Amino acid sequence: MARAIYADRSSLSLTGVRRGINRARGRLAAWSAGLPSLPGRGDRLVIAPQDLRTADPTRAAEIYGGRYAFAGKVVVCDGRSPFEMIEPSEEWREALLGFGWLRHLRAAESAVTHAHARALVEEWIGLQGGWNSPAWRPEVLSRRIISWLTHAPLILDDVDDRFYRRFLRSLSRQIRFLRSTAGDARDGVPRLQARIALAFAALCSANQMRHLRKTTQQLVAEIERQILPDGGHVSRNPAALIELLLDLLPLGQAFTARNLAPPPALLNAVDRMMPMLRYFRHSDGAFGLFNGMGPTPPDLLATLIAYDDAHGTPVMNAVHSGYQRMEADDAVVLMDTGRPPPAALSTEAHAGCLAFEFSARAQRIVVNCGMPATSREDWRAFARATPAHSTVTFNDVSSCRFMQTSGQRRPYGVPIVAGPTRVPVDRETEKDGTIVVRASHDGYAGRFTVLHQRTVVLAPDGHRLDGEDLFLSAKGDVLPAKAADEFAVRFYLHPAIRVTLAADGHAATLILPNRDNWLFDAYEDTIAIEDGAFLGGQDGPRRTLQLLIRGHARNVPRVSWTFLHNSPAARASRAPRGEDPELPL
Repeated sequence: MARAIYADRSSLSLTGVRRGINRARGRLAAWSAGLPSLPGRGDRLVIAPQDLRTADPTRAAEIYGGRYAFAGKVVVCDGRSPFEMIEPSEEWREALLGFGWLRHLRAAESAVTHAHARALVEEWIGLQGGWNSPAWRPEVLSRRIISWLTHAPLILDDVDDRFYRRFLRSLSRQIRFLRSTAGDARDGVPRLQARIALAFAALCSANQMRHLRKTTQQLVAEIERQILPDGGHVSRNPAALIELLLDLLPLGQAFTARNLAPPPALLNAVDRMMPMLRYFRHSDGAFGLFNGMGPTPPDLLATLIAYDDAHGTPVMNAVHSGYQRMEADDAVVLMDTGRPPPAALSTEAHAGCLAFEFSARAQRIVVNCGMPATSREDWRAFARATPAHSTVTFNDVSSCRFMQTSGQRRPYGVPIVAGPTRVPVDRETEKDGTIVVRASHDGYAGRFTVLHQRTVVLAPDGHRLDGEDLFLSAKGDVLPAKAADEFAVRFYLHPAIRVTLAADGHAATLILPNRDNWLFDAYEDTIAIEDGAFLGGQDGPRRTLQLLIRGHARNVPRVSWTFLHNSPAARASRAPRGEDPELPL
């Protein structure tokens, strides 16, 4: 694994980045040396990009045996071609047709599996290489082009002239088609990946360099549109950073392999995105579950972080991405303080404004439900709704409104058509190190004339987290007596936590896997414990518990709460029963 590709992010300078890429020239030369070529032919591949995604050689034996396990579904072919089988899900079909599984066959380093890889590629060319609607969608086509280019040494090793030319003809046909349809790819990550695929094609092929200038211009325009100044992605999905960096890092190296300077926009984007990998991480290393994020892939994340040897400090106030990070000692709070992304980019976005997650001492305590890694269609409507987040829900409806559909499931979700338009945020760090974040949103103003304001205060030792939820009239006066004003303040707990409710119903003790004890205190409000779902784990959806505080805003316009570590110092700072914590105004 090549390390130290990008350096010195403290000043967001390109100098270290370029220096790191130059150090990668030797490895890239080895990649290109492994590619066969036909003497006298201009139509040939000259380099093969690196695949940073983790390969598992044991998967090669399954594929060779006709067992294709993708996206949580398994298809056994029994001697038939996988490209002729009935697909169990859209996700499974995309994984098959994207050919990312070639990395497993390559990792096996077996002549049998390598020959099987070539046979499968030839099978696809024969069955679907002319035209097949799902296989030629821009999103799928992009992944297949990148996979074929990346694993060309596997596919083309020791092949005859006939297969070599047939492979290149098919690849060229796919590249030409993508060049005309890339703009039709779904907005967001798929569209940027289409531009990345075309840039790879121009750099890896001897006869494609004439397209490089225009392809690079289109790539740069898409990067500048999608990667925000703070390094987040315009979709607000933390998972987009992982997915894009896995392609952008090898793309920068591919430019260098052809003795070309990578576009400054690409280097700048990577330079900003790298610190955001640490921004979204909890104390246990997992990403916060916001706006479509599912289980954190630890292998991929470790690979990407290995490329960032400068360890640039991420911003705490990611104003462009719409997030706040509070960090004290070993405690981390992540909070969603952003508006929904533009409609075209919102098909994975969640109605979780002012939701937060909290972790301490490598243990996640408060979480959101998140999205599962597989079978996302089954859970998407639930996971995107406000009640699936650790925030306030009014009258059991979401703070965003989703486009109405005819009832037919859409594999990529539906866009958000209305939601919070104003989310003012105020952040300060007091002299003793206490961090205070105050934010509000108007997602319920139009329907219920109420504004939700949340204040979160993290103590400098990380042993105390105070919060306050205020319900204000959007019209500047008191809430109407007959207004629909039933609220629910939710705190989803990580499924590994055990909970015991106090006899008076106003507090609960949380027992963490490391045997830490935390007290959740709702002061004069009553706590309910209800079942919930945790979708963001590596082992699939799991049952969990949620703490709820219910009431009517006209009667209870303020809810105060505290998470307190059960240590002597923390207990000494606890407000007496019946007294709310004094939060900064």
